Amino acid sequence: MNTLVYLILGIVAGVLFASIIIFLNSKKAQKDRISYDQEREKILEEAKREANRITKEARLEAKDIIYQAKSESERELKERRHELNQIERRLRNREENLEKKLDQIEKRENDLSNREKEFLNRDRKLKEKEAQVEVLIKKQMEELEKLSGYSAEKAKEELFRKIEEETRFEAAKLIKQIEEETNNTAENKAREIISLAIQRYASDYVADSTVTAVPLPSDEMKGRIIGREGRNIRALEAATGVDLIVDDTPEMVTLSSFDPVRREIARISLERLISDGRIHPARIEEVVDKVRKEVERTMREEGEKAVFDLGLSGIPNDIIKLLGRLKYRTSYGQNVLQHSREVAYLAGIMAGELGADVKLAKRSGLLHDIGKAVDHEVEGPHHEIGYNLARKYGEKEQVLNAIACHHGDSDPICVESALVAAADALSAARPGVRRESIENYIKRLQKLEEIATSQNGVDKCYAIQAGRELRIIVKPEDITDEMSSLIAREVAQKIQSELTYPGQIKVMVIRESRFVDYAK
Repeated sequence: MNTLVYLILGIVAGVLFASIIIFLNSKKAQKDRISYDQEREKILEEAKREANRITKEARLEAKDIIYQAKSESERELKERRHELNQIERRLRNREENLEKKLDQIEKRENDLSNREKEFLNRDRKLKEKEAQVEVLIKKQMEELEKLSGYSAEKAKEELFRKIEEETRFEAAKLIKQIEEETNNTAENKAREIISLAIQRYASDYVADSTVTAVPLPSDEMKGRIIGREGRNIRALEAATGVDLIVDDTPEMVTLSSFDPVRREIARISLERLISDGRIHPARIEEVVDKVRKEVERTMREEGEKAVFDLGLSGIPNDIIKLLGRLKYRTSYGQNVLQHSREVAYLAGIMAGELGADVKLAKRSGLLHDIGKAVDHEVEGPHHEIGYNLARKYGEKEQVLNAIACHHGDSDPICVESALVAAADALSAARPGVRRESIENYIKRLQKLEEIATSQNGVDKCYAIQAGRELRIIVKPEDITDEMSSLIAREVAQKIQSELTYPGQIKVMVIRESRFVDYAK
C-alpha cells in the first residue's frame, strides 16, 4: 500500500517537474525571439544606411567620370581641329605649288614644241644635203674606178691587205719595244724575288716514292704468305683491298693498288707478319686493323705538323686528314705533301716581298693540290676536285681561285693566286725534283719542234737543255727582226696552250746573215 502511494507521488512529482521545465523553456524561447527580431531590425537599418552611403559615393564617382570624359573629348576635339587646320593649310600650299608647276610645264611644252619644229626643219634640210652628198660620192667613185681600173671591192681588199701588213709590222715593233722595256725593269726584280725565295727555302729534297715491292727473307716465306689453298693471301687481299702478286721474282712479292694509303697499310702489315712469323687469317685481320689505325693517326699528325709549321689556323679537321693522305701520294716521283709545303713556303716568301697577304698565300699554296688526296676515288682533274673540296669546307674565294688556276685553267683574281702558280712551277721545275718517263720526254721534245716548224719562215729548230729551251733559226731573207719577235711570241703562246710541262720553256728566235767570199 505504501509502495503504491509512493509510486503515485513520484509520478505526480515527475509530471510537475516536467511541466515546470516546459514552462521555463517557453519563456526563454519567447525572450530569444524578441531579441532576434530586434537584432534583425537593427541589421536592416544598418544595411539601408550603408546602401545609401554607397549610392551617394557611386553617384559622385559617376559625376567625376562623366566630367573627365567630357574634358578629354573636348581636348581631343580641339587637337583634331588643330590638325585639320594644319592639313588644310598644307593642301592649300600644295595646290598653289602645283599651279605654279603646271604653268612652268606649259611653258616648257611650248618651248619643246617650238624646238621640235626647228629640229624637224633642220633634219629635213640635212637629209636633202645627205642625198646630194651621196649622189656626189657615187659620181666620184665611178670616176675613180674608171681612172684606177679597180672596182670598189677590189680597192677595199687591197687597202685592207696593205693596212694589215703595216699593222702587223708596227705591232711587232711595238711588242718588241714593250717587251724590251718591260724586261729591263721587271726581269731584275723578278729574279731578285724568286732567287731570294729559293735561297730562304733551301731545304734538301728527297724523292719519296710509294714502295710496292716487299722483300722476303727467303723464298719459303712465299708459301706461308699464300697459305693452305690460298687462304692467307685471300685474307690479306680482302683486309687491305690490294692485289698481292707472288711471281718468280726471287725473295720479293709485289703489292698493286691505285690507292697509295691501302698500299702503305698492306706493306707495313705484310712486313710485320713476316717478322712475327705467325701468318693466318685471324692474325692477318688483327695486324691489318692495327696498322690501319696507326696509318690514320700518322696521316693526321703529318697534316697537323704541316699546318703548324706554316703557322696557319682555322683549317677543318677533314682537310687536315686529307693533307696527311698526301704523305703517301707521289707525282712524277715527287712527294705531294712535301711539294705542297714547299709551294706554301715559296708563295709566302714572295707574298712578303711584294706586300701581299702572306697567310693567304701560304694557305692557298698548302691546299693547291688537295684534290690529289682523293683523285683515285673521284673522277676529274685534281684542281677541279680540290676546288670542290675546299668550297665544301668553306674556304675563301681567293683560296678557291688559287686551287682552280694553279695550272692555268682559269684566270687569277688576286696576286696570291698568281704567286701560288709561280711557286708550284718553281717547286716542280727544280733539277732532280721529278722523274719522267723517257717516252713522255721524247714526245714533248718532238711536239716542241713541230710547233716551231709550223711557223712560216722557220729554217731549223732545236730543243735543248732537256726541253727547257727551244732555239729557232729563221730565214733572214723572209723574216725581219720585228717579225722574229712576233714568231717567238706566237710559238710561246702555242706551247702554253698545247703542252703540259713543269716550270717554263725559253723560246729563242735567231736571225743571222752570213756573207762568204773566197780569195783566189
